Amino acid sequence: MYRRCGFRYEKKLRGTGVARIAGIDEAGRGALAGPVVAAAVVLPEKFRHRRLNDSKQLAPELREEIHSDLVSNPEVRWTVGAVDSVEIDRINILRASHRAMRLAITALIDPPDHVLIDGLPVIPFPLPQTAIIDGDCISLSIAAASVIAKVTRDRMMRDFCAQFPQYCFHQHKGYGTELHLLKLHEFGPCPIHRRSFEPVAQPLLALEEVVQVRSSSARRSRREVGVSLSQA
Repeated sequence: MYRRCGFRYEKKLRGTGVARIAGIDEAGRGALAGPVVAAAVVLPEKFRHRRLNDSKQLAPELREEIHSDLVSNPEVRWTVGAVDSVEIDRINILRASHRAMRLAITALIDPPDHVLIDGLPVIPFPLPQTAIIDGDCISLSIAAASVIAKVTRDRMMRDFCAQFPQYCFHQHKGYGTELHLLKLHEFGPCPIHRRSFEPVAQPLLALEEVVQVRSSSARRSRREVGVSLSQA
C-alpha cells in the first residue's frame, strides 16, 4: 500500500504540545567499507518540498539537489554524526549506528523535544523517541535526515576513492556489489574495510552468492516470459 511521505506523526506530536521535533536516519549500515553516518533534521512546521522522499527512492542527481535545498534553508536545522570502520569492528554495526544517531542528535544546538527514528527504537537514547518502521517513506523529517545522511556518506566515499582508487568506491559506495567483491578478492581489504563483516574476509564466497542470486533471477524471468508467450 502506498503511503505518502508527510507530517502525520509530527502533527500528532504537536497536538500533544510537543513543539520541536527532529527526524533521524542513518546511511551505510549494510556497507562493507567506510563509516556509518546518521543525520538529525528539524524542519519548520510549515515546511514544504514536492520531491522530498526516502533517499533510496531518489535518483542521485535529485538527491543532491534536495540535499542542497535542505542545507541552504536557514529554517532547517541539521547535523550529522559518523562512526568509522574501526569503531564498527570494535562495537558492532548496530551499536555503531546507534552511536552515530546519538552523536547527530546531541550536536543540535537547540535540542528537540521529541525524535522520530527510522526503524526500531534506539537504546539508550537521550531524548523521547518514536521509532517508525519505513519511517523514511512516511515522515518528512526522517526523509530529510535520510537524504542528508546518504549524500554526506556518498561524498565521503568518493573522497576515499581518491585514496584507494583500486576499489572503485565512487561506484558502489562500499556496498557488497559484484564489482566490490571482485576488487576485494583481487586486492584484499584496505584500512576502511569492515573486517568483522564476513564478505570482507571471504569475498569469493560472497561473490558466488551474488552470482547465484543473479542467475536464479535470470532463470525465473525467462520462465515468466515463457509462460506469458505460451498463454498469448
